[in-house]
Amino acid sequence: MPEIPVGSQIFDLVFHPNASIVYTGLLTGEVKAFGYDDQGQHVSKFSLKPSKRSCRGLALSEDGSMLWAVGKGKGLHTIDTGTGKVTDTRAGAHEAPINRIKRIMPNLLSTGDDDGLWDPRKRESTVTYTQHFDFISDFLWLEDKKQLVATSGDGTLSVMDVRSRKTEPFAHSEDQEDELLSIVPIKGGTKVVVGTQLGILSIFNRKKGWGDCVDRVPGHPHSIDALCALPSSYPSSHSTILTGSSDGLLRAVQLLPTKLVGVIADHGDFPIECIAVDRDGEGRWVGSAGHDEVLRLTDLKEVFEDEDEDAEDTDEKGDSSKEEDDGEDGEDEKGGKGVLKRAKEESEEEDNGARDVAGAPQSGSGAEDSDAGEQKKKRRKMDTALGGRQKKKGKNEVDADPSFFSEL
Repeated sequence: MPEIPVGSQIFDLVFHPNASIVYTGLLTGEVKAFGYDDQGQHVSKFSLKPSKRSCRGLALSEDGSMLWAVGKGKGLHTIDTGTGKVTDTRAGAHEAPINRIKRIMPNLLSTGDDDGLWDPRKRESTVTYTQHFDFISDFLWLEDKKQLVATSGDGTLSVMDVRSRKTEPFAHSEDQEDELLSIVPIKGGTKVVVGTQLGILSIFNRKKGWGDCVDRVPGHPHSIDALCALPSSYPSSHSTILTGSSDGLLRAVQLLPTKLVGVIADHGDFPIECIAVDRDGEGRWVGSAGHDEVLRLTDLKEVFEDEDEDAEDTDEKGDSSKEEDDGEDGEDEKGGKGVLKRAKEESEEEDNGARDVAGAPQSGSGAEDSDAGEQKKKRRKMDTALGGRQKKKGKNEVDADPSFFSEL
């Protein structure tokens, strides 16, 4: 598995939409770019430090010519990716440190501590929203409705119609009683999956509204800090997602029906806080990063090497692949098999005896700005059957009945 050492904790990563280049935002405030080839060999493109404070979020323009960086310094920095130089800085873009940024339209950016919408052609924000009282953890853009969904550490998600000048959200969910950390669409965008601090995948059905989730899928023993969709070329992409957890495992999980497809990458004792697929989500490499100060590249073609063959075998047998989607909690449908050889071996090893992990992971970075782990609250987790590492039983913790997770 190719690794790119960056020298500090990675807070965010983005891939160039049509070139083999990846950009990383670091705890030290640096932005580093690397090129890579088909074998995963890398070369440094540029390194710059637009802020002395940590860089928490990155976003690219549609053609990849401009890179925007935000972070603890509260500013919005524009970088020319061709020259590797900062071309514009908007100091004090927010009154609080900025956690996330996403390009949602050619001339529209969303940035979030408590959220603002920016037109890069103007010096001031276009619309500012204040419905959340805790950090903005992730964004999802719904192209069909021109709506932006934001998840928050306050336990709710909100939906904003960017065509409206109103500062009130189009919809705001009920309190989910858990920090919402990540979000990704499934089923062609008809449903949305949200990762939480307690390791539960909450599923929202857009037809049912945004008030509350329609299903909760337990199984991850630790928080689900990052979610990512599979490239659409894979038969199971409509129902299979990649999950990055604080237990250091990058998993492929199929939903409705739910099953662990396999473990794709292992960061050891270090949490995974960001994952992305290159070539605008349709490439072969998935990048994952956390506290271990390296960017790991995993070749999806090698991991899912049997998926296309399985799909062809199913077609020859005349099996139906039609979806039955009634919007209820007990949905049942057939997805791509996506057999992972390495994942099976790892799952079997963990079934025979899971490894004990003692103590919390440390960043190891000598950065002046200690921002690592500032947003995440540690809570007790139940060990489950989704290939997680078991922790030693702590004070006031109870053993969970394994049969509770037998359906996973």
